[in-house]
Amino acid sequence: MSVTGQPLNRVDGIRKVTGTATFSAEHKIPRLAHAVLVTSTIPSGRITRVDSAEAERMRGVIAVITHLNAPRLPSAGKAAAGEPPAGRVLNLLQDDRVHYNNQPVGLVVADTFEHAVDAARRVRLTYHAEQATTDFEKAKLQQVDPKKAKNGPADTNRGKLDEGIAAGVAQIDAAYRTPVEHHNPMEPHATIAVWEGDHLTLYDSTQYVTGDRNTVARTLGISPDKVRVICPYVGGGFGSKGSTWSHVVLAAMAARRAGRPVKLVLDRPQMFGPVGHRPHTEQRMLLAAAKDGALTAVRHNVVASTSFQEDWLETSALVTRMMYAAPNQQTTHRLGRLNTGTPTFTRAPGEASGSFALECAMDELAYELKVDPVDLRLRNYAERDPEKNKPWSSNALRECYRVGAERFGWAKRDPRPMSMRNGNTLIGMGMATATYPANRSAATATARILPDGSALVQSGTQDLGTGTYTVMTQVAADALGLPVDKVRFELGDSALPKAPVSGGSQSVASVSPAVQAAAAAVRDKLVALAIADRGSPLAGASAADIASDNGWLVLTSAPDRREPYAAVLARHGGRPIEASAEAKPGSEKEEYSMHSFGAVFAEVHVDAELGEIRVPRISAAYGVGRLLNEKTGHSQLMGGVVWGVGMALMEATEYDLRTGRPVNANLAEYHVPVNADIGVIDIVVVPEKDAQINPLGAKGIGEIGITGVAAAIANAVYHATGKRVRDLPITLDKVLT
Repeated sequence: MSVTGQPLNRVDGIRKVTGTATFSAEHKIPRLAHAVLVTSTIPSGRITRVDSAEAERMRGVIAVITHLNAPRLPSAGKAAAGEPPAGRVLNLLQDDRVHYNNQPVGLVVADTFEHAVDAARRVRLTYHAEQATTDFEKAKLQQVDPKKAKNGPADTNRGKLDEGIAAGVAQIDAAYRTPVEHHNPMEPHATIAVWEGDHLTLYDSTQYVTGDRNTVARTLGISPDKVRVICPYVGGGFGSKGSTWSHVVLAAMAARRAGRPVKLVLDRPQMFGPVGHRPHTEQRMLLAAAKDGALTAVRHNVVASTSFQEDWLETSALVTRMMYAAPNQQTTHRLGRLNTGTPTFTRAPGEASGSFALECAMDELAYELKVDPVDLRLRNYAERDPEKNKPWSSNALRECYRVGAERFGWAKRDPRPMSMRNGNTLIGMGMATATYPANRSAATATARILPDGSALVQSGTQDLGTGTYTVMTQVAADALGLPVDKVRFELGDSALPKAPVSGGSQSVASVSPAVQAAAAAVRDKLVALAIADRGSPLAGASAADIASDNGWLVLTSAPDRREPYAAVLARHGGRPIEASAEAKPGSEKEEYSMHSFGAVFAEVHVDAELGEIRVPRISAAYGVGRLLNEKTGHSQLMGGVVWGVGMALMEATEYDLRTGRPVNANLAEYHVPVNADIGVIDIVVVPEKDAQINPLGAKGIGEIGITGVAAAIANAVYHATGKRVRDLPITLDKVLT
């Protein structure tokens, strides 16, 4: 029986719970020194003076590096820019410019972490401050056209918008706002840099070992084959570790200066600025509909914040382009530049923020038309991608609506706002659609059958805690015909076969076909050895007549003719055999539009006097192709829903507009959900076959879980209170005012 899809426990679970899984900051390296960042305290200006004398005299200090003495890099260290997702404009101590508060402006290297921290506090910098833009309300007045939105245009038009607006009998025209949010993985960004001659090894917490290697090599001006990146475990990334940031290159620079390995770990406040965030958005939504609820016009205008260093775009309107069958539509994206660090990918970038605006507007339209919110969405269901005019590779959204509503008990909802309560508690029910693109990139893998009959399978992908080790082991075991405990999967090393970034929910969709192909290829090699071997009971058989059964080759027409893998190899010198394979997309994206879909239903309880909001239960149904592990898949989707609760009710980075510095740059004041905030989360994956996405029919699930959740909760809050909050997070003051 196939093990792919079964709810197997994580193969790395024992290592995780016993503390033997080695994260990036935990590698034991001889003669390890420690580096600590010095960051700026103004949002814009120049460094006019550096006083590092006291720090340099302190016990254990090896080096104090600033722009005055940092090694000069090719292209002034700007070679990393311009190649997302690995490339960013970095701050590598090449000049005296300050672009944002908390920017790396110095580095102290010492023999111990404590000595480095103490000395870093004694590095004194004097600045010439310049006019800074720290307020998004002002930045959005000077809008910049980004020209592109991911792989498409920043703006789109279809049909005749003005005619569509005029044709509508009901209209919603409102602005929705989302704040800056920071990723805050439990494991902070961390790098250990080790030089051996002109070869550099980086133990880096990254979502892209190959991209990390290439970016660092390019920035330092050395060949990529002289850089190796190792990352067997990632303690959370959520997009922030998909790019190579300044501290990674700075660690390499510090190790070369110190003449010994150097560890650099960002402290929690340093996670706010130098390593990205989800930006501010202001999204103006206009929906017009006919009397029967059919959309006649949709307009989605997005303004998002970015930095002065780099124009990075939160593509919030992309979800609107493909979600509903509207004949007349316009979408635009604009940027407002701030003196902050550059934004970056944050779980479901664009779709998480965009679905909040779109799905809240759809809820408002449902009330305006006095139509059930689920029914309104079904009336505007897109039978094919309305923007690309292509059929879906698969789309189980109708079933998601049906199953989600049934499990939630949507039919029991009284549609009137403030109509449902229990004593002093107002009860609200809301729903929203979830979606995320089904992405896939080229990936390679190698499979090796070892002399003892077990197997080693390798690919240079990453496990962010999502279960990649486990899922790839399952896929390989099935293709090899081996039990799971006889297969070992290795990842997290740029020396392994190349795989794409673990971002865009594409690791499973990209890497599992390569693993499957490599495993099948090496099994075919083993079969060829056996049938050509006169000493084998399978000699002379047809390869098509040979099956694999728990490490045995078996002739299906005569099952008593069988032989273990190890015996075949033993007669051929006892050497392992291996095969490599590449799997990549073909022309299917030219023929089909590929997305995952879901439906989210949320219940909220609101204290009528205090405005306190609780979310006792959420039901969510998803169509994500073939789920390769029922247990880890459920966990990923649940994790996305939990983050959606945080997005709806808690998360926001607050800035001091005088200094441009985050004032809640810690986990005590940057609020994220804890166990007490989360009620029952009911997840179901509906059956869905997608023969186009890849040979396994598997889509990514890492990001769809957050989409739609904030809107479902916001819609439930309106149903409970009659108060429409369009500005996240929904805090009690916004409900009460």
